[in-house]
Amino acid sequence: MAEAEERRTIGRRLISLVKIVWTFSIVMTATALGAHYGWESHGIAGALALGFVGLVAGGFLSSPSILLEVLVGLT
Repeated sequence: MAEAEERRTIGRRLISLVKIVWTFSIVMTATALGAHYGWESHGIAGALALGFVGLVAGGFLSSPSILLEVLVGLT
């Protein structure tokens, strides 16, 4: 019984770790892409503005359920 509980705990921790890594990587990638595009097209102000836009977009992309709710709400 204790071994089964330990496996479930390890599984939950692994799933939590994967979710954290996924969210971090998506948010950082979206922020970096926004900042790079902003820098190339508008300089430092564009890098800051589009980096922030990328941060927000990455937040939505990291949770597909929230993104789908927003899309359904638009229709």
